[in-house]
Amino acid sequence: MNYTLFMMASIGEFDPLNTRVPATKIEVTVSLVVLYLQAVGTKEWREFGRTEVIDNTRSPDFVRKFVLDFFFEEKQNLRFDVYNVDSRSCNISKHDFLGQTFCTLGEIIGSTGGRLEKTLSGIPGKKCGVIIFTAEELSNCRDIATMQLCANKLDKKDFFGKSDPFLVFYRSNEDGTFTICHKTEVIKNTLNPVWQPFTIPVRALCNGDYDRTVKVDVYDWDRDGSHDFIGEFTTSYRELSRGQNQFNVYEVRHDMGVVCCFLPRKEQTYHPSLYYIVNVCNPSQPTSLHYMSPYQMNAYAMALKAVGEIIQDYDSDKLFPAYGFGAKLPPDGKISHAFPLGGEDESPNCVGIEGVLEAYFQSLRTVQLYGPTNFAPVINKVANCAAEITDGSQYFVLLMITDGVISDMVQTKEAVVNAASLPLSIIIVGVGPAEFDAMEELDGDEVRVSSRGRLAERDIVQFVPFRDYIDRSGNQVLSMARLAKDVLAEIPDQLLSFMKSRGIEPRPALSTSPLPELHRHI
Repeated sequence: MNYTLFMMASIGEFDPLNTRVPATKIEVTVSLVVLYLQAVGTKEWREFGRTEVIDNTRSPDFVRKFVLDFFFEEKQNLRFDVYNVDSRSCNISKHDFLGQTFCTLGEIIGSTGGRLEKTLSGIPGKKCGVIIFTAEELSNCRDIATMQLCANKLDKKDFFGKSDPFLVFYRSNEDGTFTICHKTEVIKNTLNPVWQPFTIPVRALCNGDYDRTVKVDVYDWDRDGSHDFIGEFTTSYRELSRGQNQFNVYEVRHDMGVVCCFLPRKEQTYHPSLYYIVNVCNPSQPTSLHYMSPYQMNAYAMALKAVGEIIQDYDSDKLFPAYGFGAKLPPDGKISHAFPLGGEDESPNCVGIEGVLEAYFQSLRTVQLYGPTNFAPVINKVANCAAEITDGSQYFVLLMITDGVISDMVQTKEAVVNAASLPLSIIIVGVGPAEFDAMEELDGDEVRVSSRGRLAERDIVQFVPFRDYIDRSGNQVLSMARLAKDVLAEIPDQLLSFMKSRGIEPRPALSTSPLPELHRHI
């Protein structure tokens, strides 16, 4: 599914309380950030956009946002380069490089509160500072607001004159922080400024939430960038809208007797095609990896059936717990990374592989696919089950089918290391055209998975990309047979490695005791 998000980058020392102490990690006077996107096929970095240039500050807070289409089934690599602008030249090589950082769009969206802090690097022997990203899904609201602002009896801040006032608008975030969304021009040498009318998307001001807090700071401009704080007030777009065709008056808190007056104008509407991205990953559309065709199975269903029909012969009760990860669940849209395919209120157990397939197709009709792709919650859930039975009587196999774009690699590695001491094997099948470089890190055939200095006790992960097994003639049966043969090949050795590590001896061949039972989780 496609999501349109905007992004705010702030450079300098992270200040969660929004205090006005300047950061000291970056020694700059005029700063600029350039965003690059990496092409999937060629790996070429292409410039996407640039922030505005901010003068005389070591902790710039940029107004210009980047509106990006988010595809949770793709790994969208981003690069941010920071420069000190020395001239008016548009040639970026003419300016001083201050540092850079790399991340994926999924990392930003998947971080707590959609806020990610990254360290800048790229200059040997120098601490370049930090950069902070904030991302939020855009609402469908396409209104714009036109308003004009004026103020009366502002505080005098300049010794030889009056004040040079300007306003800074901030939208509130879901985590209680504020993000800058607009700055007015500076009006020189006056305590009663009248600013020019301006237009702003309502999404930028409050993301379409008319009751969301909007904070406005009033400053006295100084040439050296150390602008003097005059005062602030809070409002909302709903409150501003009530004042159409008349003044709304707000008292500025900080200096007594200061008021600021607003005159909102009539709303206008954006053209829908400019800012609204249509969902192209709907399971009912042929372009989706989850497409439910009446004539053939999709790759997810083929992988389920290929592995399930073989391994289910080793499970006595034929009950398979099946979970999904990465979706918004009805009725309230709660995001989950480990939910029963049959429904949140239902048991995760499915009867046979056909029951698993039925639950999978049913979930596509009821949940909304949603990124990021987090593996750790599901691995930890199954590991907890395996930890309850370590006497060798049962062995667990977790089959994970994914597009390969993993968003919580650090947590997943830790989950794998912790699970390596349990009676558990993990099979990961990658579907679609995505790059699976990150997935190879989990398959410990060459280098054992590690986390926080700890090596996995044994190799328990087997990863394969499904595209390597697809028959060119379109024979799905042959494709599934090839896949199952390869992904299941390591299971016997992994089972034996666990038994030997725990000193569990094989039962006599003529014993009436049952063999270790394989429990498969999907």
